[in-house]
Amino acid sequence: MKIYAVGGAIRDELLGMPVSDRDYVVVGATPEQMVAQGFRPVGKDFPVFLHPQTQEEYALARTERKTAAGYHGFQFFYAPDVTLEEDLARRDLTINAMAREVRPDGELTGPVIDPFNGQADLRSRVFRHAGEAFVEDPVRILRLARFAARFHDFTVAPETLALMKTMVAAGEVDALVAERVWQEVSRGLMEKKPSRMFSVLRECGALARILPEVDDLFGVPQRADYHPEVDTGVHVMMVVDHAAAQGYTLPVRFAALTHDLGKATTPEDVLPRHIGHEGRSVDLLEPLCDRLRVPNECRELAMLVAREHGNIHRVMEMGAAALVRLFERSDALRKPARFAEFLQACEADARGRLGFEARAFPEAARLRDALIAARSVDAGAVAQACAGQPERIKEAVHQARVAAVAEALGAK
Repeated sequence: MKIYAVGGAIRDELLGMPVSDRDYVVVGATPEQMVAQGFRPVGKDFPVFLHPQTQEEYALARTERKTAAGYHGFQFFYAPDVTLEEDLARRDLTINAMAREVRPDGELTGPVIDPFNGQADLRSRVFRHAGEAFVEDPVRILRLARFAARFHDFTVAPETLALMKTMVAAGEVDALVAERVWQEVSRGLMEKKPSRMFSVLRECGALARILPEVDDLFGVPQRADYHPEVDTGVHVMMVVDHAAAQGYTLPVRFAALTHDLGKATTPEDVLPRHIGHEGRSVDLLEPLCDRLRVPNECRELAMLVAREHGNIHRVMEMGAAALVRLFERSDALRKPARFAEFLQACEADARGRLGFEARAFPEAARLRDALIAARSVDAGAVAQACAGQPERIKEAVHQARVAAVAEALGAK
């Protein structure tokens, strides 16, 4: 029995990056032997075991065969005579198909085992499929695109891109389950340069299948006073990358991605203006979130940003009453932390344009000051002052907040 560290840990070690966890493959063992050594079985489809001390996962070397369409259509085979090379051959990319032997004390030993020349592809900064089995798993398209967002200076090998296009044309991407699509897309959004993920997905045709609402934005012209040389799709990619560069949360980055969906449905006779695109964005966003089963935290912020981001860009012209109405519509008085994320997404929108990357965003400061003032109003005291007239409470609280905001802004 031999144990090997495989995959991403070897890749990251060669790149000089920190390694947070490792995947292990065991060659030459049976499930019974693993249990006899204290490992606890946890795998459902194939034998995976938890180490008795570290609780890290160890999988028996295996091969797999495609039996049906989609992500779950696989049959796995494991036995003591399955070799390390056979196990590595089922992996997605050459840079993820390397291994090193593990000593009994847990340290790595010996040279890198690299049957598919992954080290050469690391040096060349190339994503290349490890074998023809790549075409059997549509998740690999999403994984490669996600890796492009992390290693954004890598390119996709022409033959790998051709395979990806073949998979899309064969309908493999259409068979992906929603949860897996969201898992990979959300992870890609949290990488250094999310736009690279969408660029790769678009190049192979997968973006039109999994996120057609985003794919439709490319080629849609922008307003002339923004940056007419960049279309809406490119603008949205700049917004997402700005959000990533600031280290914003996943809900903010998802909102950045989806805030302008309605621009794809702007009537041609109105272009390049996009009157009413906010409402159309909401109409497109709801079914998108349903389809991908987007978590509520991401969904709610994205809907808020899609609906209200146009108003944020007019904040400097708004008076106290309009600002308070904005707070009430946005539920900012009860959820100030979410409103802060809302402003982050709007700032990314403002700066995600050529020549605007470092522009001032005074709207945020004005809104923060106004919200502090509005939240300082003691609604309970106002309600007591309306004793015997409960129908007046809501309007009285509203007017008290307007007065507080007007006073705060007037003092600036």
